[in-house]
Amino acid sequence: MSSRRPLIAALTTAALAAGTLAGFAATSTASESATATAAATAPATGGVKIAYYDQWSVYGNAFYPKHLDTRGMAGKLDIINYSFGNIHPTDLTCFQANKAAGDDNNPNAGDGAGDSYADYQRTFSAADSVDGVADRWDQPIAGVFNQFKKLKAKHPKLKINISLGGWTFSKYFHDAAKTDASRKKLVASCIKQYLTGDLPVADGYGGPGTAAGIFDGIDIDWEYPGSNGGHLGNHYGPEDKANFTLLLAEFRKQLDAYGAANGGKKYLLTAAMPAGQDKIKHIETDKVGAYLDYANIMTYDMHGSWRSQGPTYHQSPLYSPASDPTDPIAPGNEKYSIDNAIDAWIDGKPAYGIAGGFPAKKLTLGYEMYYRGWKNVPAGTKNGLGGSANGGSAPRPLSQQPGIANYKELGGIVDNPATTFWDDEAKAAYFYKDGEFFTGLDKRAIQARADYGHQRGLGGAMLYSLIGLDNQTTLLNDIVAAVGASPGTPDPSPSNPNPSPSNPNPSPSNPNPSPSQPLPGCTAPAWTASGTYNTNGLVSHKGRTWKAGWWTTGEEPGTTGQWGVWRDQGPC
Repeated sequence: MSSRRPLIAALTTAALAAGTLAGFAATSTASESATATAAATAPATGGVKIAYYDQWSVYGNAFYPKHLDTRGMAGKLDIINYSFGNIHPTDLTCFQANKAAGDDNNPNAGDGAGDSYADYQRTFSAADSVDGVADRWDQPIAGVFNQFKKLKAKHPKLKINISLGGWTFSKYFHDAAKTDASRKKLVASCIKQYLTGDLPVADGYGGPGTAAGIFDGIDIDWEYPGSNGGHLGNHYGPEDKANFTLLLAEFRKQLDAYGAANGGKKYLLTAAMPAGQDKIKHIETDKVGAYLDYANIMTYDMHGSWRSQGPTYHQSPLYSPASDPTDPIAPGNEKYSIDNAIDAWIDGKPAYGIAGGFPAKKLTLGYEMYYRGWKNVPAGTKNGLGGSANGGSAPRPLSQQPGIANYKELGGIVDNPATTFWDDEAKAAYFYKDGEFFTGLDKRAIQARADYGHQRGLGGAMLYSLIGLDNQTTLLNDIVAAVGASPGTPDPSPSNPNPSPSNPNPSPSNPNPSPSQPLPGCTAPAWTASGTYNTNGLVSHKGRTWKAGWWTTGEEPGTTGQWGVWRDQGPC
């Protein structure tokens, strides 16, 4: 099975150089105090919840799409990004292959690699299937794609994007973005494969349209435009700065055209973006926001055991105080922190050549679902914080990488008061026991990050990745509670401040109307779960009239947020 599994890619790979994925930064004590005051009265903004589900989850971790349902994850998320799709080395198109990625020290590790077996060939038993029905030998599509189809049927508000690139598969973004013709070719191929669903036939699976309706958009995870901070052997150049913007514009153009031709559906375009000022400077921050629904800022991996001797420090400090022992980033001499990163995206950093200007409401903060650590760390005066070390911690069975551990692998350390510590200057948690120092999230760090997001008017949260949770959903639940309601969740009406979910607008003459019967004054037919509705079809539901944006069945009006099929036409 492991031969089918790509080298663990993207955001959690241990090979990332210091600060590869991040930067968010220092602020004065006065500004921290102001932030705390503002957060206490912050409006309920920024509730989108986006999470990555990794292609390799179905192997050693045995973490299946079914578990997104049974462990209560799917119902708490707005978007799942399925990671990762690759770009063909010579055709510069989206493609499918059944070839494992090479060793991370190989500059050609991702060339031609892919996992079509996990995507649409692997069969699931009844016990492992979302709906309890086993895959058959003669069905046109199996794998994670087919399980996603079943997952969406159970959770109609959930949107699923295909994520392209990641740490190992970003090498050829540079080449594909170079010309107008190459950009058009790449985008068209991705839409054809993932949205139209034309999968290449392999082992009896696939064919035209077999993956249609599974994906609701595309996520771009180019690590990193214009920078040598990505995977060994990545192609990059100064032209990437402008070409990245043009590539996103082409994706937006073709996605909109495809949606218009298919009932007016809105297709999402999101991107994983760097948090280090040294990476952000290669992006036109003042332009790319016009094309994206969300930019998911990778606000983690700022520090880790790739510096095997230390100093130990937080992988995701909210602020970088004077006590931060790490090296500054030339040429601006700031250090990595969440605050510095968001300042760069919104307000700009002239010392780094960053224009700023990205819409705050489209930025999400990254929340890491894993911990970075060092071994042989003396306790010192701060329980290992800022101390020397002797290498990364031993690989755990799930993370399989030195210096990285998942939540469930740190039992007895994380959330144990005797081994959990708080850095009030950086607003970050860390964990120390028997010479091992780990850094990552606990409930207090999650709340501080969410409060900061609300205070800055940001869009919400991005989780990387769900495989780090496995069957332990503590971190997810804490993030959901701290981030708050999803976009499009209706607030109680002033005239009806405490509506019952089953009876939001009772009529005096009909105090408990059935959802399948129109309320008094509603002229459109009542919505039913078994009904089929075409574009512009009108229904009434719970006292309001709704118009269908495209063909639909089974999607309840008012439950699927801003990306749902139904458009609220107002009360009857």
